[in-house]
Amino acid sequence: MKTLLVLDPDDGWIANALAENQDRLQIVTPTQYLSGAVTSRGDRVRVCNLCRGYRYQSMGYYVSLLAEARGHRPFPDVLTIGDLSLARSVRMVPDGLEDLIQKSLSPLASDDFILSVYFGENLAKRYERLARSIYSQFNAPLIRCRFKRRKKTWRLAQVSAIAVSDVPDSHRDFVAEAARRHFDRVAVTKANYRPPRYDLAILHNPDEGDLAPSCETALKRLIKAAAREDMRAELVTVADAGRLFEFDALLIRETTSVNHHTYRLARRAESAGMVVIDDPTSILRCTNKVYLAELMQRAKIPAPPTTIIHRSNAQDWIRQADYPCVLKRPDSAFSQGVSKAENANELERLLHEYLSDSELVIAQPFMKTDFDWRIGLLDGEALFACKYYMAKGHWQIAKHGDASAKTRFGKCETIPVELAPKKCVILAKKAAGLIGNGFYGVDIKESDGEFYVIEVNDNPNLDAGVEDKVLGVELYRRIVRSLVRRLNRE
Repeated sequence: MKTLLVLDPDDGWIANALAENQDRLQIVTPTQYLSGAVTSRGDRVRVCNLCRGYRYQSMGYYVSLLAEARGHRPFPDVLTIGDLSLARSVRMVPDGLEDLIQKSLSPLASDDFILSVYFGENLAKRYERLARSIYSQFNAPLIRCRFKRRKKTWRLAQVSAIAVSDVPDSHRDFVAEAARRHFDRVAVTKANYRPPRYDLAILHNPDEGDLAPSCETALKRLIKAAAREDMRAELVTVADAGRLFEFDALLIRETTSVNHHTYRLARRAESAGMVVIDDPTSILRCTNKVYLAELMQRAKIPAPPTTIIHRSNAQDWIRQADYPCVLKRPDSAFSQGVSKAENANELERLLHEYLSDSELVIAQPFMKTDFDWRIGLLDGEALFACKYYMAKGHWQIAKHGDASAKTRFGKCETIPVELAPKKCVILAKKAAGLIGNGFYGVDIKESDGEFYVIEVNDNPNLDAGVEDKVLGVELYRRIVRSLVRRLNRE
């Protein structure tokens, strides 16, 4: 993929510093880029926008805006430019970044601190993690952050883009080195090497351990499958968020949530024109059980009778409920945030706990089954059919212990899709179709010959020896082919 550096003619110092990169980096002025003289629409191009400002309707704003319109990959993109304009007064930051801010800045004596982030780096090593984290949140080449301490707590007070002309003379050598490192990572430097047609980022989180949606072997099989489809795949983590636009597609293999970097990265990637699985709309719809309950009810999809509980009707529900019953937090995932109440006292205690975190809670009658059907679907077609059995001595497929105890899982049986109950597969397709055409896992309970949708999951499990038991490596190739087809349509 070609890389353009859009730079004002008066900022030649950084162009001179990058002279050795010019065999793989083309430097153009904003006017040249906006005129369309240097590229054709549809060319695979990365555009590093180092204009002197990004304010609305400025030259810098239009460089990123037209880059998106031309199908190029701008850095920063228009979404980030909007975030930066809103971030001049920052009110909220993600929990992980909040903790890192307190840890990084607590030793400071002053109550005011300025941090400059150059291509994801800072001059001081001790602020390296903080700089990377800020960069992943506000993905722009040159950023300045102002922090203020109030009542012993640091907060990110302001974030703004830095113009190349505003980089202090004492920082210029470092900025040039950071830029070189950035563009060296982007470039393919092997002689006589034909680059693959597309680049794929596979987002994962090694810290998830057994709860990760894909095991290490499955991730390796995805990479091999990508290579066979002329696609270079690379495992990335949230720490690599600043490199997102180096890729053509994003495949998320980390547990998703709306108030989480997985959703933010999916949204940013989709906004930049990348192909994304799981797309942000699917994440938004699947990760909230209240939304799913309403959606299934409106579409008349068979599901366990569902009540949405809030503080106003909680006491009535406690009196009317049939026991045992199941409570679910709206954002529950993989048996976590789901509890069973055997009687009114347990239900009252659980409702008090759940309603302290969320205004709404889902309640359903308990359906006792030996296993749940999991039908995996992509592009509206069933890929695999599994029976997820309940964990031994437990009523769910996963039994979570305390922080020191390992999660126990029930066994899994995978069968050819054509041997799964036809009514089950048809129901799964219908339920998933209400969400979109992405990669989904539909959980279904079977009782007395009838089938009931429990939930539709984005980011379904894909583990070696489990979901791929029937199709083997072909399962991974089908996922990659879907990404390639979507890219070809772009």
